[in-house]
Amino acid sequence: MREGEAPSPEARKHEARRTGIRGETYAYGYLRRHGYIFVARMLAFVEVRTRTVREEMSALPELSVTPGKQHLLARTAQHFLAERRVRECPRRFDVVAIDNSPGKPPGVRLHKDAFSPQM
Repeated sequence: MREGEAPSPEARKHEARRTGIRGETYAYGYLRRHGYIFVARMLAFVEVRTRTVREEMSALPELSVTPGKQHLLARTAQHFLAERRVRECPRRFDVVAIDNSPGKPPGVRLHKDAFSPQM
């Protein structure tokens, strides 16, 4: 890529995927330190949203969990529980927002019970 040239859509997608994986890895350690236990029968479903902080982009990553995404997460949770034959159990949907600032430790915000999807 030449200086001043925009990255290709494939390169942007690859970088976004790498950012997401880094964020999920960091969120896992963060949640473990805050008492979360990861087991097959989940009660808290956690969506991790990561953004690389740039001057021209100031949106909070947690704001990207749209109603459509919430609906998809609820369906995924329902499918997960049905596969394991879990009839009814209390569940909640948390969001971990990570601000990735190059050269600095990530900033993390945990939003417990961030949304209650309408099914």
